[in-house]
Amino acid sequence: MHLLAMTDAHFAWLLGEPAPADAPRLAEGGLAPAEIVALLRGVAAEVGGEAAWMMVSDGEGVGMISVKERDAKGRWDIGYGVAPSREGRGHAGAAVAALKTIAQAAGATGLTAETLPDSGASPRVLKRNGFVCIGQFDHPEDGMVDQWVVEW
Repeated sequence: MHLLAMTDAHFAWLLGEPAPADAPRLAEGGLAPAEIVALLRGVAAEVGGEAAWMMVSDGEGVGMISVKERDAKGRWDIGYGVAPSREGRGHAGAAVAALKTIAQAAGATGLTAETLPDSGASPRVLKRNGFVCIGQFDHPEDGMVDQWVVEW
C-alpha cells in the first residue's frame, strides 16, 4: 500500500478535470461519488497541509484516507473509504497502518476515528491497528457513533 498525498489537482481530476502527472489508474467504478470527493476536497482545504491521501495498491487508486481535524492533544481525527469494487481486500487496514507512520513522523500524538455501531469492517480495521473504543457520543449528523483512539 502506498499513500499518495492528494493535492487540489487530484480532487479536481476525480471531479472530471484532466489528470495530474502522478495520477494512478483508478479502480473500476471510481473511488467515491462526486459529492463525497467534493466534501473531502473542502475538508482537506480547511484542515490545511497534507491532509488527504489516495490509497494506491499495485498502481491502482483504490480509496482515500484523510484527516478531518487535528485536536488540541495533537491527535488526528481520520476518515477513510475504499472503492466499492475493491472492498474486502485489506486496503483500509493497510492505509490506516501507513497513515499511523505518517502521523508519527509528523509529530502527531495519536489518531482518532468514529464508526457507526455495528458498522461492519471498520471496527475490525481499527482494532487491528491498535485502536480502542473509548465510548459513544451523539454526533450532530450521524447520531450515536463509537469513538476510537490509538496513541503512542
